[in-house]
Amino acid sequence: MSIETPTTPENNRPGKMRIVFAVLPLLIFAGLAVIFWSQLDSGRDISEIPSALIGTKAPLLDMPPLEGATFKGAAMPALTDAAIKGKLTLVNVWASWCVPCREENPIILELAKDPRLTVVGINYKDQTENALRFLGELGNPFAAVGVDPRGKAAIDWGVYGIPESYLVDASGTIVYKRVGPFDDRSLKEGLYPAIEKVVAGK
Repeated sequence: MSIETPTTPENNRPGKMRIVFAVLPLLIFAGLAVIFWSQLDSGRDISEIPSALIGTKAPLLDMPPLEGATFKGAAMPALTDAAIKGKLTLVNVWASWCVPCREENPIILELAKDPRLTVVGINYKDQTENALRFLGELGNPFAAVGVDPRGKAAIDWGVYGIPESYLVDASGTIVYKRVGPFDDRSLKEGLYPAIEKVVAGK
């Protein structure tokens, strides 16, 4: 003769907990998917990542030059505060091993022709010979290049990933940041308005 165990809330609790643990990952995934989709669907450029440095003084620039590189027939200057003092400057973080950097280089070359702008580069965790080959093959847009072999300067600048660019006004304040390569949209909606705002003194 078998004795049936009465059904009580305590007896049902293990089964309910199994259901909760089975459903919980699905709910978390669904929540993250909704957040991700809302970002994509908003039309906002997710590469325009806000930076705590915007509106603050740019970090110290004191990096050695890219040995062997030239600019306008002379040895490439080192990237120091003196190289950008009093100038509206685009600081571009790049490396020869970075595929998007190669794709972006023609745009940086065009930006370097803008008389309002000085373009300088931070060469990130690169080999000298590879960096020189990059500039030799694709063209050198930089008025100065600082070598950052261990990524220390990149940490100071809050770099997420390269290429990455910072617009620094004549007073040394960061006014704009771009994560990822420039394209037509980011130029028209991001960099150009930022340049025009600085030039207009707004």
